[in-house]
Amino acid sequence: MNLSYPRRQSQLKSLVQKLGIPETAPVKWQLLDLALTHPTFSAEANYEQLEFVGDAVVRLAAAEFLWENYPQSSVGDFSGIRAELVSDRILAKIADTYGLERHLLLDKSAAGDVAGRETRLADALEAVMGALYLSTQNLQLVRPWIDSHFKELAAEIISDPARHNYKAALQELTQSVYKVLPIYEVREMQRIKGNSQTFKAVVKVNNKAYGRGEGHSKKAAEQAAAKEAFEQLKEANDY
Repeated sequence: MNLSYPRRQSQLKSLVQKLGIPETAPVKWQLLDLALTHPTFSAEANYEQLEFVGDAVVRLAAAEFLWENYPQSSVGDFSGIRAELVSDRILAKIADTYGLERHLLLDKSAAGDVAGRETRLADALEAVMGALYLSTQNLQLVRPWIDSHFKELAAEIISDPARHNYKAALQELTQSVYKVLPIYEVREMQRIKGNSQTFKAVVKVNNKAYGRGEGHSKKAAEQAAAKEAFEQLKEANDY
């Protein structure tokens, strides 16, 4: 390790130990230092580019995990589960388990931004993944510790179908293929005795309806519509 400050060296070594990465692992410490430097701390040298790489890394790690552990699942299920696994909410939660915030260099103004904490932690964790991936050009320093989190979270998601995030999966698809966001139109239905479905939703992409759904809440109706649209667009675009 060849960093300027002994305290920073100690911080980074401590984090690597928490991740369970061997001391002999070929970690590129300068990259890891950069991954834990917020843009408010340094406008020129910060984690933004590594976060971009890490965004792809965490998706690949999640895809490999699902492929290996849930071979009978459909591509639609893969996408829905992965969207939840790589969400800011989940990544920030994982970052918290390793005390990542204590290692993050940032300006005091950013540190006081409570509303932005979740995104900040998620971005930093992705940047760390990017740094570890670039250290070896593979996932050998990432999957041994991220898989344990994916295993627990995926089991929770699969056991509770309501948590399958088809809205996030559809948004990922439409942004990737069409460079637009899906638009939802929801209306409340007239209550009919014995019918618990009280909302109808339509989801449109480029002003064309691709999915319709019903549910006892607006969110449930949107998820149902998103699932139908996702399955249709996935097949049409070989996604």
